[in-house]
Amino acid sequence: MEIEKEIKNRLSKMMDLAHFEIKDFTGRHLNHELHEGGFHLETVIVSDAFNEKTLVERHKMVYEAMGSLMKHEIHALSMKTLTPKEWEK
Repeated sequence: MEIEKEIKNRLSKMMDLAHFEIKDFTGRHLNHELHEGGFHLETVIVSDAFNEKTLVERHKMVYEAMGSLMKHEIHALSMKTLTPKEWEK
């Protein structure tokens, strides 16, 4: 999936990824009245860069990495942002 490669590439430029998963749920939303295009994605992002960061700070880091993708290509992005220790649990 091309969007997966782009997201992983953008995240990798900002942080070392210990684990990365992405699921595409766009197909579930195609017939919704408010669907305006763009991907509906769910991610799991694991990185030491999230150490000592609040949930809001972690999400801001991801949104910063996504940049212009959030304006057009991505309509919805659900994310779990974890440190490697949190991921182990």
